Amino acid sequence: MGKEISSEYDVVVMGGGPAGSTLGAILARRTDLRVAIFEKELFPREHIGESFAHTMIPALEQSGALPKVLASECWIKKFGGGVFNWGETPMVAFFDQPNYLKDGVHRFAIHVNRAEFDDILLKHAAEVGVDVFEETSVSGFSSDGQGCTVTLKDGTEVRAKYFVDASGRRNSIAAKQKREWLSGYRNIAIWQHFLGGKNVQSLPGDWNIFAPGDLSPIGCFAFRDGWCWYIPVPKVINGERRVTHSIGIVTIPEILKQDGYDFTDQKTFLDTVKEVPYLKDLIADVEPVAEKMLTATNYSMINGKFSDYDERWLLAGDASYFVDPLFSSGAGFAVNMAANAAMVLEQTLSGDLDEQSMRDLWRDYDDGWHGMAENFALSIDQWYHALGNASPDSIYWSHRGSSPDLDIQERTFDVLINTAVTAHVLQNIVDGPVEGMAPAPVQAKPGPTPTSEPFDPDTVLILRPEVRLRQSVALDVPGFKGFLPAPPFDEDVDDETRAAMARYWSDPVANGDALTSPVAHPVPAHRFAFDGTEIRGLDREGAAELVTLLESGATAGQLRDKLTGVQHHLFQRLVRAGMVVAA
Repeated sequence: MGKEISSEYDVVVMGGGPAGSTLGAILARRTDLRVAIFEKELFPREHIGESFAHTMIPALEQSGALPKVLASECWIKKFGGGVFNWGETPMVAFFDQPNYLKDGVHRFAIHVNRAEFDDILLKHAAEVGVDVFEETSVSGFSSDGQGCTVTLKDGTEVRAKYFVDASGRRNSIAAKQKREWLSGYRNIAIWQHFLGGKNVQSLPGDWNIFAPGDLSPIGCFAFRDGWCWYIPVPKVINGERRVTHSIGIVTIPEILKQDGYDFTDQKTFLDTVKEVPYLKDLIADVEPVAEKMLTATNYSMINGKFSDYDERWLLAGDASYFVDPLFSSGAGFAVNMAANAAMVLEQTLSGDLDEQSMRDLWRDYDDGWHGMAENFALSIDQWYHALGNASPDSIYWSHRGSSPDLDIQERTFDVLINTAVTAHVLQNIVDGPVEGMAPAPVQAKPGPTPTSEPFDPDTVLILRPEVRLRQSVALDVPGFKGFLPAPPFDEDVDDETRAAMARYWSDPVANGDALTSPVAHPVPAHRFAFDGTEIRGLDREGAAELVTLLESGATAGQLRDKLTGVQHHLFQRLVRAGMVVAA
């Protein structure tokens, strides 16, 4: 910080929040590229989003910021997805609970004071070599065949080879399109910080797995007009470090218009939350740190494009999409998008790839992250739907009971708290494709074997002769480092990898080299194209073996016997696209 703005950079990043800071730091640590971040505000500044999923930790480790975060006083360790009271008995789970029960090592996240946390990340980016400029707004972007021009608010023009919009929940100046709704629900969040609250892990009951070790989770509690969050947040109050609790209500604007339901009024807010089951036992004596309630609206939205190779821009973090905050996924998605984008830009600027390979990576970024966003949002909507059916007299919940019911609320709980809703995971949960589900590239670990291929067992199957098949490189979206899928999706994970995973999570700073990030490098893949459709299969998931079987004259019965779960998913997608036919 304090540097002069250069007239030219390799990569210009708009926005210095977690996505922009992480992207810049990873590029600075791994390359000699010239990177600049332009941030319109002066840090530290207040921001919502104070509790994270555990996918956040490996991304911070990769950027090099994790030791600095852990050395600060801005965080509290978070051991699990949380306490979710949506019925008579709360639902609870540790992060990656099935694998924690096997190896005894907690996967963890953190609750943070975002003002301090974001400031640490942005300063770290500057310390590792990024040119960081605060209070510097970007007002325009254009591209040409040689690069792009970023125009600052004061009229200064900066040339760059590529531009990343990580500016948050606003219409992108790069994509130049209006954001669309990602969910059918139009929520508003209302919150403030309070002193004097008790910890969620202190709630009595045999269900409370966090109580024995005094392990801190988030609390999420449904009530008639919406749901509440309850998050421990370390803040400096009157010069003293104190643990406050962020208490928020998520509802719909229509409710606020009713007499006595204006939750933006602090007394009405407190009177309401002090009647919510379980939450009321934690907040009987709370006092606000400020008189005015804070609000955020219209946040569950998505851009139609996340990247454009020819126009030289990418979106990362909330600038691309933001889903409902129910499972604390936003910041974790943002920094992992940043890690993905860093690899795409590094490879694009390395000179090591041909143009088609570069285009493949950019397309995977766009398609893969759209799939993550849409499938995650669909799953959350199903949670809301199940609760809406149970509360027909509530304006809030009855509005959420109007969509088709897939009956997957309980079965999606573990994957939602782990931000792990990929297309093939959701297909396994509902036992088949779902209308509205994004057909993301096959990208996760094997699962149960589907049995819906429309062929007689003795029929010899081949790739349609018109299918264009090529070997390529790919981006393994979402590329969460340190992640093991829950059983049965982990059936092909060997003991050595499991041991490395446990070693990594015992101390991600000291054992960062125990695992390699799935997005550290491009991975080999096969791509199948026919009639305007392209389907990608990763070689590590068996795409090459599937091609060999289809070229060898295998029957439908033999394929069903030999293919793994993830190969079956790829095979079914090829069948539905008309790429596999009887010989």
